[in-house]
Amino acid sequence: MLLKPGVENKEYIFMFNGIDKVMHVSIFTMLGFLFMAALPKIKFSYFFQIILIYAFLTEILQEEMHMGRSMESLDIVADAIGCLLGYYIYKVFVKRFF
Repeated sequence: MLLKPGVENKEYIFMFNGIDKVMHVSIFTMLGFLFMAALPKIKFSYFFQIILIYAFLTEILQEEMHMGRSMESLDIVADAIGCLLGYYIYKVFVKRFF
């Protein structure tokens, strides 16, 4: 989904300026949560580095593929925020239910 060509369609009510950043946060929140669920004993620093490397790679690929997407530094910030949210949600979930 991160590499899919971007098409802005304003006819839908849920389309607004900045929805790209919301999507980045959402995708990386899920990714961070699932990553922690798969590898619960990983150190936070390794977790964060792996997710950020993935975020940088997807942004570079968006730029290099020339399919209507471009590299934006704010996307990486949104990815990092999503990753941290996923980590936090996982920790709260484990603490509360296990």
